[in-house]
Amino acid sequence: MSKDQPGDNQGMFGAAGTGDTSGYGGLVRATASAGSSQRPFGGYFDQVADDLERAYPDFADAIERVVVDRGELTLHIKRERLIEVALILRDKLKFEMSMGVSGVHYPEDTNRELHAVYHLLSVTNNQRIRLEVSVPDVDPHIPSLVEVWAGSNWNERETYDMFGIIFDGHPGLTRILMPDDWQGHPQRKDYALGGIGVEYKGAVTPPPSDRRSYK
Repeated sequence: MSKDQPGDNQGMFGAAGTGDTSGYGGLVRATASAGSSQRPFGGYFDQVADDLERAYPDFADAIERVVVDRGELTLHIKRERLIEVALILRDKLKFEMSMGVSGVHYPEDTNRELHAVYHLLSVTNNQRIRLEVSVPDVDPHIPSLVEVWAGSNWNERETYDMFGIIFDGHPGLTRILMPDDWQGHPQRKDYALGGIGVEYKGAVTPPPSDRRSYK
């Protein structure tokens, strides 16, 4: 794919020009399609989708899209239906464990800038899937799944700490990595890196905030 085609990001982190923090400005990443995958999904993914649709009558309304990419199944869920879907997956489809919660920040994804991704494991069926919920930056609230999977407690705290996603109903949503009085959320793409320039043998390396930029 040509680097001039729409949908490509130039440089690491989508940085333009010399903002690439790797020092190599030729990296081209194709933007993943936002559309739903078409059946058959392959492997056990069709079975999971069919079982969930049978067990959950509101499947079509709750699931925004189903994406299979790089051998992984991701169900994109409306946030107001997240707990309902999670309970069905745990109790009916035997996804007993949530292995973690990942935060993602897409500044260019208007009204869906913040994403939370739950990585689920069925020990009974030896299956793995993901749930993904998207919320706007101005309303970063997602229902907590601690009551469904207790192990999500610290994972949700870390996602809140790093990205600013607020998990409603969490029993103790406080920072877990940064000090309580820390300003901002360090893994967001709009987080100010700060720093100072370094001079060595007449050459000056600008501070990180000047070296790194995002689209």
